[in-house]
Amino acid sequence: MAVTMMRQESGAIVKSYAQASEPCTVCESRRADKNEVLEFLSARPLHTVFMAGLINDNGLISPQNRGSFYACRGRFGKLEGVALVGHATIIEARSESSITSFAHLARRCQISHLIRGEREIINKFWKYYAGDQVATRRICSELLFEKSEALLVQEKLSNLRPATLNDLEKVLAVNALMAFEEGGVSPLQKDPGGFRRRTARRIERGRVWVLMQDNRLIFKADVIAMTPQVAYLEGVHVHPEERRKGHGLRCLTQLSSTLLTQANSICLTINQKNQNAAAFYEKAGYKFHSDYETIYLR
Repeated sequence: MAVTMMRQESGAIVKSYAQASEPCTVCESRRADKNEVLEFLSARPLHTVFMAGLINDNGLISPQNRGSFYACRGRFGKLEGVALVGHATIIEARSESSITSFAHLARRCQISHLIRGEREIINKFWKYYAGDQVATRRICSELLFEKSEALLVQEKLSNLRPATLNDLEKVLAVNALMAFEEGGVSPLQKDPGGFRRRTARRIERGRVWVLMQDNRLIFKADVIAMTPQVAYLEGVHVHPEERRKGHGLRCLTQLSSTLLTQANSICLTINQKNQNAAAFYEKAGYKFHSDYETIYLR
């Protein structure tokens, strides 16, 4: 059953508004659309890894997606855009009309927490989405970095490993703090049960990597989404007392080499103002790819 969280009836076809240059329709994706949607997203895998990863993990229709997938089709039924509308709203649009239609659709979502994507597309989307009625908590200009070639690992770290559920409490604490610093809301305050389940599920899938010393979490990274083309990293953390000692660089270099045996490239985003983070990732072999924007809603 679809997880649709709109103020009006679910599954309704939403016609594009007058601002659109060409007519198009938006409707909720069905399970039968999975292959077509994944093929559409695969044309730009770096920008669509989050959506494609969710579909690969959960299917097009699942409560674990925390929202619903929608498809925008042109006059003759050709797919022009795909969007996830929910807690996180993310779009992949090939036409102005699909951006417009997704924006008006997303305004009806009651659970939106953030909107994220390429800056140019998000700026267009926001023009139709916001009007004078939508308040933001924070707008973060970000940089998308990519790595496609592994660096030589000089000395392999035997204790860098996938996390287990025994590590859950430490991972939860760090991830909650990072989420609060980034978006201004702690998931342990807003949705403690859901946050715990999502983190545990990621650990069970082998998507959280840690290095522990003396029962301290020295390094952590989350593989948020994974496709054969791209691995998407978030939550890269080094214990404050262990920074500038080389732990982070060694761990990230080794983890990146491991992930590049499973995907063609790795990507992540950083705050544009965080020059130290940019220098760190560049040292680890990551290169700037494009400008991104994340808008946190009230």
